[in-house]
Amino acid sequence: MGTKMADFGSPQKLSGVPPPEGMGGGRCSEVSTELIRSLTELQELEAVYERLCGEENRLYQAIQRADDILDLKFCMDGVQTALRNEDYEQAAAHIHRYLCLDKSVIELSRQGKEGSMIDANLKLLQEAEQRLKAIVTEKFAIATKEGDLPQVERFFKIFPLLGLHEEGLSKFSEYLCKQVASKAEENLLLVLGTDMSDRRAAVIFADTLTLLFEGIARIVETHQPIVETYYGPGRLYTLIKYLQVECDRQVEKVVDKFIKQRDYHQQFRHVQNSLMRNSTTEKREPRELDPILTEVTLMNARSELYLRFLRKRISSDFEVGDSMASEEVKQEHQKCLDKLLNNCLLSCTMQELIGFYITMEEYFMRETVNKAVALDTYEKGQLTSSMVDDVFYIVKKCIGRALSSSSIDCLCAMINLATTELESDFRDVLCNKLRMGFPATTLQDIQRGVTSAVNIMHSSLQQGKFDTKGIESTDEAKLSFLVTLNNVEVCSENISTLKKTLESDCTKLFSQGIGGEQAQAKFDSCLSDLAAVSSKFRDLLQEGLTELNSTAIKPQVQPWINTFLSVSHNIEEEEFNDYEANDPWVQQFILNLEQQMAEFKASLSPVIYDSLTGLMTSLIAVELERVVLKSTFNRLGGLQFDKELRSLIAYLTTVTTWTIRDKFARLSQMATILNLERVTEILDYWGANSGPLTWRLTPAEVRQVLALRMDFRSEDIKRLRL
Repeated sequence: MGTKMADFGSPQKLSGVPPPEGMGGGRCSEVSTELIRSLTELQELEAVYERLCGEENRLYQAIQRADDILDLKFCMDGVQTALRNEDYEQAAAHIHRYLCLDKSVIELSRQGKEGSMIDANLKLLQEAEQRLKAIVTEKFAIATKEGDLPQVERFFKIFPLLGLHEEGLSKFSEYLCKQVASKAEENLLLVLGTDMSDRRAAVIFADTLTLLFEGIARIVETHQPIVETYYGPGRLYTLIKYLQVECDRQVEKVVDKFIKQRDYHQQFRHVQNSLMRNSTTEKREPRELDPILTEVTLMNARSELYLRFLRKRISSDFEVGDSMASEEVKQEHQKCLDKLLNNCLLSCTMQELIGFYITMEEYFMRETVNKAVALDTYEKGQLTSSMVDDVFYIVKKCIGRALSSSSIDCLCAMINLATTELESDFRDVLCNKLRMGFPATTLQDIQRGVTSAVNIMHSSLQQGKFDTKGIESTDEAKLSFLVTLNNVEVCSENISTLKKTLESDCTKLFSQGIGGEQAQAKFDSCLSDLAAVSSKFRDLLQEGLTELNSTAIKPQVQPWINTFLSVSHNIEEEEFNDYEANDPWVQQFILNLEQQMAEFKASLSPVIYDSLTGLMTSLIAVELERVVLKSTFNRLGGLQFDKELRSLIAYLTTVTTWTIRDKFARLSQMATILNLERVTEILDYWGANSGPLTWRLTPAEVRQVLALRMDFRSEDIKRLRL
């Protein structure tokens, strides 16, 4: 009804409108008159409705003023009675009700005939408000002085009813901070009196900080419901802000005592000087640093746990209070939270301690690794020497200790330092050992060198001298080379295992809310660098295997394969049958290989041995192809070669997991060609395999192999269309 009606014009204007075509003028006039009458009545009704609404509003305001006058009277009477009865909670409730009244309505009421009465009530209420505030403040001060926690909490709950939220939180926080300080000083005195033989003496300062953090956490857990209930959501931040200031003061005292008693700064300076090149500073025993490094990481871990607790509590409180807040307010609260926790003295102090720790841990790792290398030993029957296990125990210990600090920056720093130590210093040690090479001597191992050893001994005795030192040193050099290969392979595997372990451990760490996307990216980069070191150890292993193959395998295999040339393959039936009973080459060749590889099989890890046999089979395939192309064959000779090749492939298949047939594919095709009855028979094989793509031999090489058959005419070979 309150909607403004459209103005259709005056009756004069309506009557002046000509009637529509087809409608009589009299009829149109009657309709227009009826329409005007309806509009007029509608406008009158609208005016009546507006008057009624105005009356209703005035009535509502009158009722509201009456209610407010009654509320003021009720509050005034109630607060007076409550104060007389020392029922401060009830008095505060009345004051709170008064403070919540609409001030604009009260002001309107004062302008009416009840104005003088309202003014009197307001004055009495204002006086009661000030009096109650003074009483609550005084009573709270007395309760805090006497340490009466129930009374402290009683009056703490009254402050927000009087609109004193900040004052209440401030005074209550001051009381709680005194409790924290008192307990912290008591704990610190116990620390200073602790006997060094005590079981927890090595981590007593970390324990002291833990007690401080647990005390504050307990206070927050206990009083968070009170703050949320009586002060509203979003106020816990204020309480914790005050508590954190006191926490910082106590942390500073504990850390100062720690630095002095543990001589932390002096040890850092000594270590820093020792790490410098050409330093003349006397080296400190790394084991002396072990306890202090452990304690620092424990202190930082407890600090991180405490700060995560505060962040979780404050964030949760903000979320409740910010449920209807704007995005700007939420961001502002997040900034306040980050500033409180990241810039507090506790965080800064721990960052400083961790900075010193990283340098000292680097020294510990480097010096201990050097000692492990210097004390390297090898026990008979073992594949690796002691330094591999020792070095990786040290590296894992240092990284694990950094991980236990719960600091991603600290962990990443130690992973980088460990990566550098493994990649540079330790890899160089292994690389230098491999560069000494595998000694090539006339004396081979006992299994295949007894005859040579006896001959050397006999010759030496005839000359009146026999020096076993050279033999022993050569054997030691061989063993050292093989052990180093095993060491390199184990190092590569250990690094890969370490990377996987760190990935798993840090997944748990990140799931606890430590770090963020930036920390995750930094950690992933560190692991990537660590994985690259594992690849570098594998490259070094391949270099060592190539050296072993060139020095120990090739010089032996080549002469054995060359004896193939001394065995005729242009033979008759009688010789072929004799070869079957008394093999002239392949059986001895296989025996020689077995004897040679026996040493390596016993001294190398299965992975390395398999790789070495892979290199050996490739060498055999190349060298055997070379001598075959220098030989001549007839039909029976080709058949003999095919039998020899099959025996050799069958043996090599049993000693390696590598694909043998692929490496001997060219030789197998050569054996097939040498077994042909006539030259043109090659066309059957060539065509049956759909062209040269399935053949490893080119057309020119096929003709070259055919030419090895003494009974094939060169004209027939040239005439082939391949």
